[in-house]
Amino acid sequence: MRNFTCLLIVFLSGLFAGYAQTFSVSGKVIDENEIPLLGVNVIVKNEARGTTTDFDGNFTIDNLNTGDVLVFSYVGFLPKEVSVSEKQTITVQLQNDTEALSEIVVIGYGTQTKKEITGAVSVVGSQTIEDLNPARVEQALQGRVAGVNITSQSGSPGSAATINIRGISTNGDNRPLILVDGNVIEDLSVINPNDIENINVLKDATAGIYGVRAANGVILITTKSGKRNTDIKVDFDAYSGIQETTREIPVLNATEYAVIINEAHAAAGLNPPYPVFRGLGMGTDWQDEVFRQSPISDINFNISGGGDKSTYSFGAGYFNQDGIVGGSSSNYDRLTARLNYTIEIIDNLKFNTSGIYTRTTRKSLPENALGSVLFNALNMTPTFDVRDANGEYTLAEGLGNEVINPIAQIANTFNDSEVNKISGVVGLEYKLWDKLTAKSQFQFNYAEVDGKAFFPEVFYGSGKVFNVDRNRVTENNDFFRDYTLDNFITYNDKFDKHNLKVLLGMSVFKTTGDFNGFTGFEVPGNSYANASIENSIDVVDNFLNGGDTFDARLLSYFSRIQYDYDGKYLFSGVIRRDGSSKFGPENKFGYFPSASVGWIASDESFLKDSDFLNFLKFRGSYGVIGNDRIPDFRYVSLLNGEGSYVFDNELVFGSAGGALANPQIKWEKQKTLDIGVDARLLGSKLEITADYFKKRTEDLLVVAQVSGILGASAPGAAPPVINAGIVENSGFEFQMGYSQNLNDNFKFNINYNFTTLDNEVIFVNSDSGFITGGSFGIGLDPPSRMEAGQPLGYFYGLETNGLFQSQAEVDAHATQANAAPGDLRFVDQNNDGKIDTDDRVNIGDPIPEVTMGMNMGFTYKNFDFNAYAFASIGNDIVRNYERNQPLTNKTLYHLDRWTGPGSTDSFPRVTVGANSNNLFSDFYVEDGSYLRLQNVQLGYTFNEDMMSAAGLRKIRLYASVNNAFTLTEYKGYDPSASSGSPIGGGIDQGFYPVPRVYMMGVNLKF
Repeated sequence: MRNFTCLLIVFLSGLFAGYAQTFSVSGKVIDENEIPLLGVNVIVKNEARGTTTDFDGNFTIDNLNTGDVLVFSYVGFLPKEVSVSEKQTITVQLQNDTEALSEIVVIGYGTQTKKEITGAVSVVGSQTIEDLNPARVEQALQGRVAGVNITSQSGSPGSAATINIRGISTNGDNRPLILVDGNVIEDLSVINPNDIENINVLKDATAGIYGVRAANGVILITTKSGKRNTDIKVDFDAYSGIQETTREIPVLNATEYAVIINEAHAAAGLNPPYPVFRGLGMGTDWQDEVFRQSPISDINFNISGGGDKSTYSFGAGYFNQDGIVGGSSSNYDRLTARLNYTIEIIDNLKFNTSGIYTRTTRKSLPENALGSVLFNALNMTPTFDVRDANGEYTLAEGLGNEVINPIAQIANTFNDSEVNKISGVVGLEYKLWDKLTAKSQFQFNYAEVDGKAFFPEVFYGSGKVFNVDRNRVTENNDFFRDYTLDNFITYNDKFDKHNLKVLLGMSVFKTTGDFNGFTGFEVPGNSYANASIENSIDVVDNFLNGGDTFDARLLSYFSRIQYDYDGKYLFSGVIRRDGSSKFGPENKFGYFPSASVGWIASDESFLKDSDFLNFLKFRGSYGVIGNDRIPDFRYVSLLNGEGSYVFDNELVFGSAGGALANPQIKWEKQKTLDIGVDARLLGSKLEITADYFKKRTEDLLVVAQVSGILGASAPGAAPPVINAGIVENSGFEFQMGYSQNLNDNFKFNINYNFTTLDNEVIFVNSDSGFITGGSFGIGLDPPSRMEAGQPLGYFYGLETNGLFQSQAEVDAHATQANAAPGDLRFVDQNNDGKIDTDDRVNIGDPIPEVTMGMNMGFTYKNFDFNAYAFASIGNDIVRNYERNQPLTNKTLYHLDRWTGPGSTDSFPRVTVGANSNNLFSDFYVEDGSYLRLQNVQLGYTFNEDMMSAAGLRKIRLYASVNNAFTLTEYKGYDPSASSGSPIGGGIDQGFYPVPRVYMMGVNLKF
């Protein structure tokens, strides 16, 4: 009895003590923008009790004990757990789950939840863009989206990038269709990345809803907007940084140069140019002279909010960047302003408008070509000083006709441009009744492009092709206009387990341009200050014979049916009729259908209760999309060429026939197949997406190669456009992401993707069976080809098999012009006993076989860290930045040259005598594979008390490095650069490297 009494006393004491320790917790739940969230579930962990937040995001839970954990969950947001220990008031901020199945994704003339999508669609959110701080929008896509490959055309300020979605489909225009808030944008340089809310990429046949120009994929950009019933929010973001080159190509110093040059002359039986060279020292490092550490800065602010029936958002930004080559002589300056506004005018009638104004100015230097600044810096002799004894720029005498003093070149280059562009969208949406909505939207773009280039009278050296004997100035003033009118109705109905949405619409597009340009000669004073057409003594109209306008139009009708049964059996079908002014009457219109299906297997009874598999969807699509990207009116003959005539013994310039016509040209068609699967596992912490795709492009629109007797090479003339090829791309995409909150203080995420690509030309309709492109050396055949059975733009040249080590090897080998021991040994492919052009074969492919991207990040308390890497594997690059003249400088690899039998079997002897080493061969083709740490960033967000004291919602400071390092075996400046040409891309003539950027910045939210 006594023991029972003691136990009862202990039990009751514990019960009363526990009761005495219970308490209440109140608080508010907000999103990342501090907007209260209505209806958030607040549950006591491991118990069946809780509450939900009210309209203002407030909640209260009673009878809590020390150590209880509150679980906050809300659709579209990541769940969050908070431990409580005493009566308190807390504020809980939920983070958007950008990968949530309920996420709304723009798919073209409408939206779908991510769960319902049956096509291959990828999304990049604003947080990704904020982490990267890209100068251009394209940089936010590279490595983030499987199947999208971004190559830099240059690292110079304001330079563009090439976007290829799932391979290169044509040797014509491979650009994807880009829409900003529904408006067609051809040039992404006018878009401020800070204004972007999200980017959706449509990669398969479902892009066919946009019809013509969607054959190469669609990129949908949505800019930031306000939210209803929210107070005004002000965001401020700024960073400043320093840029530098990632590398310099190792070249010979003055002493090494003299040794090699002497040896090369001696090998040809000539006297050495530098009989005394020991006092030359290091000489001039011309790359050090042209490269600079240059500033970059960006400032942006955004104001947003909304009332009961309206939303608004206004943003402005200023970006400035100097070049790492030439410093301020190369510059890009961008000013942007953006406005989004929506209002419900009356019940069921909504009005929306958005506008973007951009002003960009750019100063540029010659780049990525023979005679560019970097080309000259590499080839200029180190024995020359920058200036001579008289203080004048040193003349590049004896270095051939193309190599000049690069510092003098920078000082005499004046190439400025300014672009002012306004883009706008105005739309009305009226809900006729619950199931039927009508929408009309008008989009427009207007741009003025002003350019001015001055070529002063200058002498760079004897016989230089860049010498200017008569100064001249060229001015252009161009105007571009386009508009799109979309009208469509949407019917949406649900009955029983059936869900149906039907879209009917039409679209009208028109684009026009006017070009005005004049060249003036003999500017007074030979100075840029006086350079203008008005001051010129002699003026020529650059468009005297026409070619100063263009006008293209599209008329389209389209329909889409979206259906699902019980939310798990999905179907979408599209039919679009496009008419283009690019084709003649018989081929003007084309019909382009597509369809996609999906099955959400995880909603089936046999998988619905799985703890391991949270979501599983299978999907597939197939369709045909048209492409009309060719010059205007190529189906008719126009009198817009330049002609020269003699009247009364006087030469008179007039008009002549222009491009050769082809009345039979018709739509290029792309047939696309996609089979994919989406899965979420382990409590939706692990997400996997995989796709197999195959694209077959038929009736390629190409420029024919014709005989010169047809006059296609005359001024203003051109060969005809024909349908003459088939190209096929196939591959596999895989994306995987894992994220987890380990506790209140630490969470992390990691994402990885890769894409394989197999590109093959199936058919080429030409007399020779191939189409050539690109250039190598001086006077050699084009090195790139489009040919059946080969990748598009593959490299065509001689294959080497080491070096000749003795005269006996030379004698035993097939006849090779001027061959001697130490020279490259070419393979006699056809065994005819001689080395000639018939022995050329496939020696490289500029298209990568695999691309990969990986990013990882974590937050610990107030610190956040992100790192992002990208890899390209299997692509080749042609090394073409060396000018093989007797006295030009050489790369450091010449020190490993052949000097006698057995010395080396990889790098040929040096000689200025006649030999075949300069012919295009695999000696000049290198593996362009690389791994690059694109961005690494560390940030710190101050705590709420400090923010409140400063009147801010958020204060975050960060430091980052863009283009931190690149691992590659390629010897050139940058393996990521390419001209972007389908035939002739991947040929490096001294690519301007993408700079490394060290930045510090701040994010403020008021």
